[in-house]
Amino acid sequence: MEVFQFLMPIFTEYGYLAVFVMLLICGFGIPVPEDVTLVTGGVIAGLGHADVHTMFAVGMAGVMIGDGLMFTLGRLYGQRISQLPGFRKILTPERFASAQDAFHKYGKWVMFVARFLPGLRTPVFFSAGMSQRVTFPTWFLMDGFAALISVPIWVYLGYFGAQNWDWMFSVLRQFQHGIFALLGLGVAWLGWRWRRKRQSDAGNTPSDPS
Repeated sequence: MEVFQFLMPIFTEYGYLAVFVMLLICGFGIPVPEDVTLVTGGVIAGLGHADVHTMFAVGMAGVMIGDGLMFTLGRLYGQRISQLPGFRKILTPERFASAQDAFHKYGKWVMFVARFLPGLRTPVFFSAGMSQRVTFPTWFLMDGFAALISVPIWVYLGYFGAQNWDWMFSVLRQFQHGIFALLGLGVAWLGWRWRRKRQSDAGNTPSDPS
């Protein structure tokens, strides 16, 4: 709620540009909730300060370009970027370790899941680029697919809830809980597949003839 109240006058004054820039900042791992940013953009559209469909397009551009910059920085500069003072606070060794573990277990699907996990999104996309094993089209497909789910939910929720903030924040919390529940089921399924694959690989390993 505090973030929403902080963003409202800025977005009302500067419109699409402010929303776009804030989403770029979110892509760099700054602790500003992306969902609240998108909802606030929807609210100003609902109050008549912007067009909601244009706001959706701006939201998609902001999240994809922000994420794409992190992926590209990881691919081009890798460790050099991660050692800079500002990035060290965001791309911590713990977050890198979590991102690498997630890649090992869940493969490319971790980039889809990461869109919904603010704490891991930046290190996951940066690690994907730095690994040189994920192509740009693969990243774009997975992140874009996830963004096509999350961005319209938040923007249009703000638009339809612009006149009733209590209802809007209640639905926002319900959506967040529902998304986390679905992600939990998805991660559990991917983990089950990963364990089955490991067991299958272990069973197919030739025994030592000696």
